[in-house]
Amino acid sequence: MSNQAEGLTATHVAIRSEAITKKQKRFRISEKAIMAVKGMLLPAVTLVIWQLAGMLGLVSKTMLPTPVEIAQSAVELVVSGELFGHLQVSITRAALGFVVGGAIGLLTGLAVGFSSRVEQTLDPSVQMLRTIPHLAVIPLFILWFGFGEFSKVLLIAKGAFFPLYVNTFLGIRSVDSKLFDVARVLQFSRWKQITQLVLPAALPNILLGVRLSLGAAWLGLVVAELMGSSEGVGYLIMDARQFSQTSIVFVGIIIFAIVGKATDSLVRYFEKKWLRWRDSYSG
Repeated sequence: MSNQAEGLTATHVAIRSEAITKKQKRFRISEKAIMAVKGMLLPAVTLVIWQLAGMLGLVSKTMLPTPVEIAQSAVELVVSGELFGHLQVSITRAALGFVVGGAIGLLTGLAVGFSSRVEQTLDPSVQMLRTIPHLAVIPLFILWFGFGEFSKVLLIAKGAFFPLYVNTFLGIRSVDSKLFDVARVLQFSRWKQITQLVLPAALPNILLGVRLSLGAAWLGLVVAELMGSSEGVGYLIMDARQFSQTSIVFVGIIIFAIVGKATDSLVRYFEKKWLRWRDSYSG
């Protein structure tokens, strides 16, 4: 009888814990739904007011077309295939520039972070170059590399280099010195310290640098596509501006925002995946 009672009690506890788990999952889902609604509330209200202002003639359609007109222009560009063609060119340019600039920035940040001698040699020059705006170097890039794809990719790479360099350098130098004491106790080799101690501790800063570099790559893309380009979303915006097609200009801006947000969300996904071990990551 006692065994039977214990079995019933264990079953009851299991059923109750399962019910609690389901209730917690439902609560999390409802909480996420509420947060999503709250996040969409301000954009929805803004779009409604914007549309009403345009319909009532309070704002000139040439200066500020309504959301419906912008959506119609987007549909026309999608149906004609023009939008996807320009978008493919822009994504390719931004990706190449980010890979080149980001890779050099990461390697340089690692070198400067691990060596004070390299820091004294490189960092002052890099920090000086970091303050030079994109628009200031366009004439030089045109003189040196012409109007081709090479100059555009290099300009994007210039923008992507600095955020990843600075954050990688900062991440390595911000590693807690107490961790090295632990490494000495455990008799870690130099390579083991770098791969199992320094790089994991610097990873949050490095991933932040990746996010900032991606944003800088998109900013550099707009500037690069002003350099005599005949393709790309930046060219689409400039061409529409010349013909006062403001709705198409808005379509290009929205495309930049959507793709930029998508790339940022991708990096945040990897942040959640790779930084689960950090107690402070969840806030």
